[in-house]
Amino acid sequence: MTPQTDDGPLVDDIAARIRARIMNGELAIGKPLRQAALATEFGVSRTPVREALRQLQNGGLIEMQPNRGAVVRVPAPWEVRQAYEVRAELEGLAARRAASRVTERHLSTLREHNAVLREAAEQAAGGSPATTAANDCFHTVVCEAADNPWLSRMIDRINETFPRNVSSLALAGDERHRKLNIREHDALIEALTAHDADRAQEVMREHVISAGEHLTAWYERRSQTVFHG
Repeated sequence: MTPQTDDGPLVDDIAARIRARIMNGELAIGKPLRQAALATEFGVSRTPVREALRQLQNGGLIEMQPNRGAVVRVPAPWEVRQAYEVRAELEGLAARRAASRVTERHLSTLREHNAVLREAAEQAAGGSPATTAANDCFHTVVCEAADNPWLSRMIDRINETFPRNVSSLALAGDERHRKLNIREHDALIEALTAHDADRAQEVMREHVISAGEHLTAWYERRSQTVFHG
């Protein structure tokens, strides 16, 4: 068999593995990414690791800093706000479409995910992997009900710009906002159950804008300390 000389698939695999660890919070924002350590961990030379990090840099998840090398990037607060403005419009459209297409299975699943969030809020257990997954899945079900793959892909592209656990971490530190998040989910479920497209779009849009403002404030606080702690 002829040895494979194209490192493309290997680089993509390494980039995907690092990306997954950033997105789930295992590699926290501001954390340095050492090429030598990653190469040893993955059992490869530094070359594919370096290329994988360059790929992630191009995607906005990491940045190169003087005297520190590659680090998990802290998004600028204005980037978060602008991204969530776009996401609000897209998810509002998804909710509008879902209102006329939602099934009882979708509604039941939405209630189940929100029940996980409600139970966690009652036990002051926000920020866990379970609540992160429940919140993500809630929004995913709405997109699924909207039945527009193009729309879902555009929403996913925005979501993949920021680590998914950060929203839960931000919620975990704010009991009032955790409860508001659940109430807004309840209002969306109610609108979808009534097949009220206008109301569903309005609720989802306001929900995402609110989440974006809360996350922006979290990043503003975090960006002031992450490199100076």
